[in-house]
Amino acid sequence: MSEWLLSVQGQRVLHAAAVVFVWLLFCAFIAWRRIRQQRRLSLPTLAGDTPLLLCYASQTGYALRIAMQTAKSLQAAGQSVNLKSLGDVDLTTLQSSSRALFVVSTTGEGDPPDTAITFVRKVMRGQSNLKGLNYGLLALGDQEYRHYCGFGRELDRWLKRHGAQPLFDAVEVDNADEGALRHWQHHLELLGDGQAVPDWTEPEYEDWRLVERTLLNAGSAGGAVYHLSLEPQGKPLTWSAGDIVEIGPRNSQQKVNEALKVLGLPAATVLRHEEREEVLSDWLARCLLPRQLEELTQQLVENLKPLPHREYSIASIPKDGRLELLLRQMRQSDGSLGLGSGWLTEHAKVGETIAVRIRSNPSFHAPTDDRPVILIGNGTGLAGLRAHIKARVAAGHRRNWLLFGERSADHDFYHREEIEGWRNDGFLQRVDLAFSRDQSERIYVQQRLSKAADEVRRWVSDGASIHVCGSLEGMAPAVTAVLNDILGAEQLEQLAADGRYRRDVY
Repeated sequence: MSEWLLSVQGQRVLHAAAVVFVWLLFCAFIAWRRIRQQRRLSLPTLAGDTPLLLCYASQTGYALRIAMQTAKSLQAAGQSVNLKSLGDVDLTTLQSSSRALFVVSTTGEGDPPDTAITFVRKVMRGQSNLKGLNYGLLALGDQEYRHYCGFGRELDRWLKRHGAQPLFDAVEVDNADEGALRHWQHHLELLGDGQAVPDWTEPEYEDWRLVERTLLNAGSAGGAVYHLSLEPQGKPLTWSAGDIVEIGPRNSQQKVNEALKVLGLPAATVLRHEEREEVLSDWLARCLLPRQLEELTQQLVENLKPLPHREYSIASIPKDGRLELLLRQMRQSDGSLGLGSGWLTEHAKVGETIAVRIRSNPSFHAPTDDRPVILIGNGTGLAGLRAHIKARVAAGHRRNWLLFGERSADHDFYHREEIEGWRNDGFLQRVDLAFSRDQSERIYVQQRLSKAADEVRRWVSDGASIHVCGSLEGMAPAVTAVLNDILGAEQLEQLAADGRYRRDVY
């Protein structure tokens, strides 16, 4: 009996010691992070034969800090980086680069930072050919000033005029807005071949509930596409058509169980930090775990970070009473499910709580008056377009034109009854569909647009606003090229400046 009591007591001591050990590891990790954050930023070590060119133009040092964070995020994803002040960049440097990112601020009333004046005078005022350059741009500004993001917008126009192709639409940051900076990080992740880039600041999520999940394209040649519905828990619904939802994903329960097994600790082990308690299993569920879980114990000490958010176009309006999504189930190179799509389409159970944060996206809002609207998209890009159509229907605005493309009408015509209902009721005056696999010749949405050139000109002359949502690769640049042919580059640029040509592409 005494030996049994000693065994039980010994087990309890070992268990308590293990809990204390994990808590000490956690505290060491937090202390290490604080020390690291307090160090002065230093230029990253360059690596690789073809680094991405990262240029910054900073007046007060903020743009430099964001550029440094950008470089470190890209390097963590395996991308080599060449970080340079814009004032040290010449035309030869740009022409010899295939990809470049620009992080630029604006000073005064739309002026470039002092460090960029040489670039403006020697490079931007001369003749340039930048057709081999693909670029992304982050413009820092403050909407209290009349020429908001003035230099960033000027640089963006100059790059396009001289043949450079945008990797994505310019991201504008109003007074250090964290939502816009997270959107920039989303693009960085895509540049890093989809490898997760931890958020620079953790978003404050709200708890919503997953109430519906429906597969929309059974039998499709493409990836599974789901319609999902989320409901808040006692919160009012407040967003506009065109806005973005940020989802806080979680690791699957299977992966959490495997991590707990590696650590040899109970799921209910409590961690305490800065007056906050969290159960170990919950902490592991929302952290970025190494693919080789054997490395987990070491990473507890070194750098275990929260999972990065995922963002999706909202497919509904508040009047619907639900936040609805349309998203494709993605898979990583090793065959595992994507972080966000895997959580929402498979791992999370219907009825489970989902971490949600809604981000305003004014660059994709539609006009509130009854002017015509042309809506163009493919695949799950229908989500953002659907929200706009719903908002237009609710407002009684009937002059709407939808151009939508996918693989097969039998499998990939999402929300078909709804779209046909809007057309029959007169809320969609025109619908052009392009199902690429339904005939021997591949037909895409940009070809439907090209064939309707005269009608596009008529709608634009009547004041139409054009909105594009969907794939950045293939569809979006092809649509831009067709619109350039139909309207001319100068008129399309003016439409963009007037807020009548807007895109939500990814």
